[in-house]
Amino acid sequence: MDFSAIRLITFDCYGTLIDWEMGIIKALRGLLPGLGDVNDEKLLEMYGEIEVAIEAGPYLPYRVVLSRAAEQIAHRLDKTITPADAQRFPDCLRQWQPFPDTVAGLQKLADRYKLGIISNVDDDLFAATHKLLQAPFEFIVTAQQVRSYKPSLNNFGEMIKRAGQAGIRADEMLHAAQSLYHDIAPANSIGLKNVWVNRRYGKQGIGATKQSAAEPMLEVHSIGELAEKMVPM
Repeated sequence: MDFSAIRLITFDCYGTLIDWEMGIIKALRGLLPGLGDVNDEKLLEMYGEIEVAIEAGPYLPYRVVLSRAAEQIAHRLDKTITPADAQRFPDCLRQWQPFPDTVAGLQKLADRYKLGIISNVDDDLFAATHKLLQAPFEFIVTAQQVRSYKPSLNNFGEMIKRAGQAGIRADEMLHAAQSLYHDIAPANSIGLKNVWVNRRYGKQGIGATKQSAAEPMLEVHSIGELAEKMVPM
């Protein structure tokens, strides 16, 4: 891929920059004791299936999506969870950590490009994550702001509009994300340059995202690798 025309790189956050699968596993196992017979992959796939179904309905804040997902997982696994514990699940997101390569990779990319976020999250939850990422995001589009969840094109359209107001054309943008379903497929549908950050490279299963046959324009396995390609020494 030719990066010479790129001025803005937009990122999915959770799963791409933040190790959300580890965060999900730790949070659910903490809220639902006695899951020793349920392996991590089953738990992640169950979460991914339930989350997509909830987000496909009428818009709900992401806090509510997470709480309802925890309740439905408990129900499927015949476990008990109190409403208070279900509501603790969203708060766990604030502590989910960046991948080891994320911060340095973002800082390297920020030396040459403007950065943005397109995330299925609430504003206050991302505000906590933003501090952990230690990077300057000039544009931030959340699900709360547009009242829809990726793969809706509303989320991408809002980013394109805001970038355009700053003088950046859509053909000068690159979207980087881990989820083929939530990000790469809609990016392809509108001709937005994209790169698949394949965080599950070498792992079995589909993890916490819905399966998709979307073909990315480029594949890397980390933000560090992307930075090496886009900001050569």
